[in-house]
Amino acid sequence: MSEGIPLFPLSFEVNGRAVELEIEPQESLAEVLRNRLNLTGTKVSCEVQVCGACTVLVDGLPVSACTFLAYEARNKKVLTIEGLAAPDGTLHPLQQAFVDESAFQCGFCTPGMILAARALLEERPLPTEEEIRASMDGNICRCTGYLPIVHAIQKAAQALRSRS
Repeated sequence: MSEGIPLFPLSFEVNGRAVELEIEPQESLAEVLRNRLNLTGTKVSCEVQVCGACTVLVDGLPVSACTFLAYEARNKKVLTIEGLAAPDGTLHPLQQAFVDESAFQCGFCTPGMILAARALLEERPLPTEEEIRASMDGNICRCTGYLPIVHAIQKAAQALRSRS
């Protein structure tokens, strides 16, 4: 905390849990998640909203947590990669599909990719390949190439459809 900077109260929900803390006005959501709440699955890479590594969902919509000010999350629901699996540890179908399809190598971009894909599948349960590619355009992977990622999202869409 910087000396002399006023603190602001922040109340929001993270992964189904109510959180209350005091933040500095310039703190990003990524900083609060990683440094204050120890939710380090949210990665920070470019810090200018172009790579997608820091993607989290705020009220179901994907946001770049590196440029999203934490106070903008007040009274909202935030979902990070840590909150996606079931309480018993069972992976979400998207997480499992990324494993099954080898849709990652180093894994740095994977949390943001999975959360962006989650938002897509909530909006379009059976997206076309073109819709998947367009939706994932803001998420950069330097390791895998994108075909395994597209296949993983298609596989997860089918798994989610068969669950409902």
